[in-house]
Amino acid sequence: MKRLCVLLPLFISIFCCMLIPIAQAGDANYPIRIVILGDRTGGHIPGYFVDVIREVELLKPDYVLTVGDMVEGYSDNRDHILKEWDEFDSIIAPLDMPVYFTAGNHDIWSDLSEEIFRERYFNPYYSVDIDGIHIVILDNSRIETSDSFDPEQVVWLIKDLKQNQDADHIMVFAHKPFWFENIADAKTDSLHQILVEHGVDYVFTGHYHEYFVGEYDGIKYTGVGSTGAWAEPGPSGLQYHYIWMTVDQDDVNIAVLNKGSVLDWDEITVDERKMAQKMSRMAVKQLDPVKYDYDMNIIDSMAIIRISNLSDSIMISDSIRWTIPDGWEINPPAFPVEIKAGSRATTFFRIKNTGETFPVPNFEINMPYAEGKTFTVDKSLLIARTAHCAPAGNKPKIDGEINEDLWTKPNDFLFHSNEESDSLDKTEFYFAYDADNLYIAAKCMESKPDSIMAAVEERDGAIYGEDCVGYFFQPNTDSTVVYQIYINPLGTVFDQFITFDDKGYPDGDRSWNGEYEIKTGRNDDSWTVEARIPLSQFSVMGEPGKEWRLNFRRKQKRINSSSDWQIPIDYNPETFGRLIFE
Repeated sequence: MKRLCVLLPLFISIFCCMLIPIAQAGDANYPIRIVILGDRTGGHIPGYFVDVIREVELLKPDYVLTVGDMVEGYSDNRDHILKEWDEFDSIIAPLDMPVYFTAGNHDIWSDLSEEIFRERYFNPYYSVDIDGIHIVILDNSRIETSDSFDPEQVVWLIKDLKQNQDADHIMVFAHKPFWFENIADAKTDSLHQILVEHGVDYVFTGHYHEYFVGEYDGIKYTGVGSTGAWAEPGPSGLQYHYIWMTVDQDDVNIAVLNKGSVLDWDEITVDERKMAQKMSRMAVKQLDPVKYDYDMNIIDSMAIIRISNLSDSIMISDSIRWTIPDGWEINPPAFPVEIKAGSRATTFFRIKNTGETFPVPNFEINMPYAEGKTFTVDKSLLIARTAHCAPAGNKPKIDGEINEDLWTKPNDFLFHSNEESDSLDKTEFYFAYDADNLYIAAKCMESKPDSIMAAVEERDGAIYGEDCVGYFFQPNTDSTVVYQIYINPLGTVFDQFITFDDKGYPDGDRSWNGEYEIKTGRNDDSWTVEARIPLSQFSVMGEPGKEWRLNFRRKQKRINSSSDWQIPIDYNPETFGRLIFE
């Protein structure tokens, strides 16, 4: 009774079939904030409902209502039933606002359970005014259809609704959603007809542990899902949740809050965030990418993962877990690690790929960033494809026509990571070199040449929003500097060099302008680009056996998509492939 002492005058009035409103509509102090809790039981998940009560207390609503199923029930032992209600009372004890119950089938399922409910709390059907809102709580805990309501409850309901027509809003609560099988399927529902005739605005139900809504004859129905009872995610992805309702005189606004969405003000401190960032970017590292040759065969078949515990007080105790797409094999698929503060561990995984390269496998591990707090670090397997860079011999004529003998080894096996991949036209990329220059060329097939978009003529303009080809070069693999170069069909260049701070975040410098000789061309079925890039600006020379890190792509504006040599595309050179100077 400790939670409901504020309702004692109401309970007396209910038993006498009279209503003593707490506040008349004209006395409303809007806005009114209400939380509606879904089912706690029916295969409850220990702790979930407790977590939600903590969130509700943080939100400080004006009122809380349930849609039923607050205990597991279905026992014939009085002491056991009383013990379950004691447990529920202790769970909601932190709430310092009025709480109104709806009885569910796990709360009342027998004469004994109803007797206990009435003795301990109140009549299972009643009404209450909270400011300008008239709320009716119905009891359908032991019936299965709208036509099965006890006549006494129906008479009481009609009388109550008639007496409260002047309320700003009329809301009805009941546990079982008879409306879902009846009016939602265009069938007659006797309860619905009563509610329509008496101006009910909203109906809230539970029971199905899944969220759904519908509006029928001006009444907005809401099926509240699970707040702690076992549930699978519904079509929307909602699983464990509750309702936040804000009521004004003219409007009712309803929002669904997922469990875990309401956090303490100090949920994460500055120091904790910095540690999480440090752990995320620096603590989990694949030491070398898995290398592929020109023909997309794996050269080395070992992934080496190093986990560093950067904390000075917390142990890492978890497993490295792999998500493995079809065509890949990783052994072992999971590996447990325990790493003391300030230490690190290195693990080895055998890699085999007999199918499609992309998507690549991912691995994850839960990392602590503060005492009792962890987050999941998720990384993709790093791979490194190999691209040809042929010796030029005679210097090519830069004219936009890709017809010299050196352009004989196209790198044309590009990938795409979304559903548009079948719509992308083929692209061929070429690389060649001499001692002083890198030569690049690309042939971009286009089945609809009139659709090519290229309007930007200003250096470093937004050509990345048009048709273009793009390159990411790391000429010196001992340096972290990356050069980004994009070229559109007009020959306009966007370029920058990219460095990385001590946390691994990229910083682009667009003031850098590279030196290029560029020509582009158009044909009936393609557009082309050919360029000479002096190597002196990178402080390197072209030499056989030299290896750069690179990635490249083609953007096709007509379909708002791109094809990439390695996916996902990233500034980080660890995600690049290899350009081998032959």
